[in-house]
Amino acid sequence: MKNITIVFRHPPHGNASSREGLDFALLSASFEQQVTLIFIDDGVLNLLPHQQPSQIGCRDYISTFKALPLYDIEEVWVASEAMDTYNVALTDCVIDVKRVDNPMITEQLNTADEVFVY
Repeated sequence: MKNITIVFRHPPHGNASSREGLDFALLSASFEQQVTLIFIDDGVLNLLPHQQPSQIGCRDYISTFKALPLYDIEEVWVASEAMDTYNVALTDCVIDVKRVDNPMITEQLNTADEVFVY
């Protein structure tokens, strides 16, 4: 089993990057890989509820994050710095996440077998 870390650093809409990252996370977990998600920079915006992507012609996939526990994806981290930048609280997120600092993120990236950035 590989330890895969997927980093979300782009906003949720305007391109398919974050949606592809979520699809990849679910696919990897379905093949029994250990998956850790990390939200940094603009990626923290993927965790906010009540988005209306249909107004810009995009598909709403944010609710799909709620399926993570069904795929045994339990390690979902958010960079403290990104949360502070966007004034996002843990209670604002659509799923349960763990607030972490940069040294913890660095450690995870160093110990992962594979790192993918979306």
